[in-house]
Amino acid sequence: MVRIGCRGVLFDLDGVLIDSTPAVTRVWTQWAVRHGLDPEAVVKRAHGRPSIESIRELLPQADAEQENQRVERAEIEDIEGVVPLPGAQELLRALRPDGWTIVTSCTRRLAEVRLRAAGVKIPGTMVTSSDVENGKPHPEPYLKGAAALGLDAADCVIVEDVPTGIRSGKAAGAKVIAVRTTATEEELREAGADWIVGSCRDIGAGNGELWISEL
Repeated sequence: MVRIGCRGVLFDLDGVLIDSTPAVTRVWTQWAVRHGLDPEAVVKRAHGRPSIESIRELLPQADAEQENQRVERAEIEDIEGVVPLPGAQELLRALRPDGWTIVTSCTRRLAEVRLRAAGVKIPGTMVTSSDVENGKPHPEPYLKGAAALGLDAADCVIVEDVPTGIRSGKAAGAKVIAVRTTATEEELREAGADWIVGSCRDIGAGNGELWISEL
């Protein structure tokens, strides 16, 4: 058992609090096929990053804004199988309402649709790709997430599932718990995760600290 003192907790959304992988895979596979790209490589690149950044890299000559609107519309319409991940609801209930928020690479509209579909509370201070100029792995998203709680990032613990998000959190100066839901343990460690667990079910909270069963 590892105990971690912190004043705030910043959660990534997809792959940490909710499982949207089937929907993400369906949408990006269809998009990849339409553009003659390798679906597996495209889906892997799209996880944990603002979709417009992936589009700009994969289709540099395309109208990225227009393509991004199409992808977002498809993701909003496809919520089949979007559910809370194990332990997520219990962990959120154990935290003070003003002691946590979500920092996601989704747009605000998409994040709210997925949270409602999964039945997870929408925090009032959520930070999305709609609120930042630089997406993960830049530190801006997590710096803004901490500021939304009135804290420095160094006073927060971040829960992430992909290397880009871990790098964002570490660059912001926070400690990072990685969950082994999307990337391999080797990838999570290489990105700089301080601790690695199976899911939010392995994280407890109370009295201004988290405790984890590190696996």
